[in-house]
Amino acid sequence: MSLQDLSGAHCLQEEPAARPESAAATLETRPRLARGFRFQWEPAQDCHVLLYPEGMVKLNPSAGAILECCDGERRIAEIVAELQTRFAAEDIAGDVLAFVAMAGERRWLAWDTA
Repeated sequence: MSLQDLSGAHCLQEEPAARPESAAATLETRPRLARGFRFQWEPAQDCHVLLYPEGMVKLNPSAGAILECCDGERRIAEIVAELQTRFAAEDIAGDVLAFVAMAGERRWLAWDTA
């Protein structure tokens, strides 16, 4: 499996409004699910989804793999290392950072600025 098309998530309801400028994610960032979101495997959809009060976001496998690691404890550098090992992938740091940034803009993820 390769980590491709990381932005490929299908929203089944209207998504929350995008967040304006926020602190950029770095390899030291520890992303976590934003308040009001729940990440889970959905057998009926045969994929991971993000649930929130107004709807659901159906995630592609790459997005699901990244969000599964976003527990607020692991730094993005650690998430990258784990995914590179799990999927025998190389040089995915830029893709993971791009996804985390997009997920932050969509308010799926949050992180503390230090």
